[in-house]
Amino acid sequence: MPLIHVNAGRYGPDLHDQPGRLDQALPGLLAGDGPVILMLHGYKYAPGHARECPHRHILSASPQRDCFKVVSWPRGLGFGDNRADEGLGIGFGWNARGTLWQAYAEAAHAGERLAQLVGLIRRHAPHRPIHAIAHSLGARVLLCALPHLPEGALRRLILLAGAEFAGRAAEALVTPAGRSAEVINVTSRENDFYDFLLECLIPAPARRDRSLGLALPGGPKVLNLQMDHPETLGVLRRAGFAIADPTTRICHWSLYTRPGVFPMYRRLLREADALPLAQLRATLPEHPAPRWSRLLPLPEVRLPLSSGRKLSS
Repeated sequence: MPLIHVNAGRYGPDLHDQPGRLDQALPGLLAGDGPVILMLHGYKYAPGHARECPHRHILSASPQRDCFKVVSWPRGLGFGDNRADEGLGIGFGWNARGTLWQAYAEAAHAGERLAQLVGLIRRHAPHRPIHAIAHSLGARVLLCALPHLPEGALRRLILLAGAEFAGRAAEALVTPAGRSAEVINVTSRENDFYDFLLECLIPAPARRDRSLGLALPGGPKVLNLQMDHPETLGVLRRAGFAIADPTTRICHWSLYTRPGVFPMYRRLLREADALPLAQLRATLPEHPAPRWSRLLPLPEVRLPLSSGRKLSS
């Protein structure tokens, strides 16, 4: 299977649990066709951890843990189908253990290592499109890589319940690499509690700044996709994506565990030209549902009867 595992090492990106140097292994791995898809995990994972190693869990083609949160990202994205144009999948691991403050800070360093990895890929295969999908603090890693990359380095990015402030994300997207990349910000009101925790515990870069869960500032290359919005789900189903309804009020992982989401992510990354963001944006709701709307549904408003009207019996 065209899948490798790479970690954010002390001095640069390193192969995970495998002898040899990454820069020597890449030329052979990149000899074929198809996209390169980077996969980034979020909080609490760490390469080599006894129970929470991402390369044995979500970044593995055959996860070694039976848990509702552990879904094979490589399989979901089409690796292992034995197609000539399958491309190369790269699971990128970094130390997201410790406190939220520690992991948030470490994500910035991991972003620099990710940028080095992208640079190596571009050096050996400049013709191959590079996409990425990231969950939670992995989205911060991905965004932190952008200032260290040149224009056109990354093609299409999918952020799942991104644990980052919209202001910092916007700053990353005005860099050369950020301006040229397409960004799909996938959100859900199921994640409101975790977005709120981030805002309470991590100092915001600016007053009133909010997390990505309340939408990334718009632009021609940005698409906000609220995956528990009934209208959004209707649009996606009419486009051929059989995505299940949300079943929880609070969940940090539903954006990759819910049935039907990975076939959509797979097509968005593998068939980017056939699914332009402008086409999707034109049919989606203009505004997201308000925060806490899954926990606290808006009350039904009953207008008072006008003078002289009687209630029907």
